[in-house]
Amino acid sequence: MQLVKAWVENLGYKNYKIEVVSADASYRKYYRLVLENKQSYIIMDTSIQKESIYPFIDISVRLLKAKVQVPRVYRQDLNNGYLLLEDLGNVHLLNILNDMSYKLLYMKSIYEILKMQKADTAGLGLYDETFLMFEMGLMQEWYFGRHLGICLNDEEQASLDSMLSYIKDQVLSQPQGFFVHRDFHSRNIMFAGKGKVWVIDYQDALNGALTYDLVSLLKDVYVRFDRQKMLELVIEFKLLKGLKDVSDEQMIRWFDFTGLQRHIKILGIFARLKYRDNKPAYINDIPLTLAYIYEVIALYPELEPLKKILDKISL
Repeated sequence: MQLVKAWVENLGYKNYKIEVVSADASYRKYYRLVLENKQSYIIMDTSIQKESIYPFIDISVRLLKAKVQVPRVYRQDLNNGYLLLEDLGNVHLLNILNDMSYKLLYMKSIYEILKMQKADTAGLGLYDETFLMFEMGLMQEWYFGRHLGICLNDEEQASLDSMLSYIKDQVLSQPQGFFVHRDFHSRNIMFAGKGKVWVIDYQDALNGALTYDLVSLLKDVYVRFDRQKMLELVIEFKLLKGLKDVSDEQMIRWFDFTGLQRHIKILGIFARLKYRDNKPAYINDIPLTLAYIYEVIALYPELEPLKKILDKISL
């Protein structure tokens, strides 16, 4: 904090307060700088992982060009890993979702996905076969192994490998080449007045699948959402994309399998956050993550081998 204060004072600010906003699931930390005149800014501190500041700036520019609302960058210190950002307040999508507001708020968020998908993807990493498999491998390493202490036998391992490869193939069977935020959920979508949607935490964007950000939004591991209402929005997204040659059934299948890949990954990430990063609170969100996985397994009989493995480790 002393280094952050020194930077603030080097910017010329004297009478101020600094409040902790959050330390997110990465190495980034966020503080609110409140000046004497009540003007406020957000300080993003990436000093532990300074190189992460460059993707943030790069992706910010790409999204701004696509007319996506992201926080403005007012000052930067690339050597030390600090950014002074626009303060968007404290109202996240998570805070205002309810049975009356969900349709309006989700549709506003879907329109942001449509804009993001027009962003420049040149030079972005690919959300390809290798990366999809790497992500799903986190489940076995951190959730099965470290969290549950489970070691699969040879038969179970072969079955799991086959299932993960199958899921990967389903994700890759949909249209590719879209800008993917990768974490477009209710804690990363903000409403900063006048009903406008603002997008944050986008620095890890990749070039990938059509439905990935839609899945992040509607199959949010911090919000339980009625499946029928969810699917209505999936089909609305399909219509807005002009996918006339894609059946509703096919769109829903892409959506479900992309969600399955994401939730398998999240099991591993939540366990890793506890054991590697000393952030145990995310473990509390594993039951809902598992519920989403089991929901999809129940809909597609070919996923029965995955159910057997999960049932065993749950005993």
